[in-house]
Amino acid sequence: MPDITFRVAQWEDKPVLLRLLELYQYDLSEVWPQTLNSHGEYGFAVDRYLRNPRLRAYFFLVDGSYAGFGLVDPDVSLPDNEFWMGQFFVMKRYRRMGVGTQAARFIFDQFRGRWEVGQMPLNLPAQAFWRRTIGDYTNGRFVEHELHDERWEGFLQCFDNRIGVSPG
Repeated sequence: MPDITFRVAQWEDKPVLLRLLELYQYDLSEVWPQTLNSHGEYGFAVDRYLRNPRLRAYFFLVDGSYAGFGLVDPDVSLPDNEFWMGQFFVMKRYRRMGVGTQAARFIFDQFRGRWEVGQMPLNLPAQAFWRRTIGDYTNGRFVEHELHDERWEGFLQCFDNRIGVSPG
């Protein structure tokens, strides 16, 4: 297992986070219909994650090198939930090494409460990853919803990590 570390992104990390978000959006271009702007970028409103104390951007690093990120947001789709995994990305080089699973568990552990994690309908690998990861983390205590409305288009796994989670 590689040496995986985590840290909260700060304002001075904005250029790195923006670059990683571009890779993330490119990676999803097969399932998320987006177009590039006049600068040849997808663009992402990242400032709110770096300025708002209710939001968090986490980097994960493998052996000291950037390997991905996770964005936590209270902007949930279902009214009883508290936390939304806004975006989550592991660079292809680091996939299937346990990095994503360890990162997800780390992020969930930072915020105790009712979570939801969503995937787009065509993103089958993400659906499989999150079902397995959340299932292991919660000992199978999660509920999955399929939404098709103004709040969300796709699948949501919902769980409460204040009870019944596996130790990291």
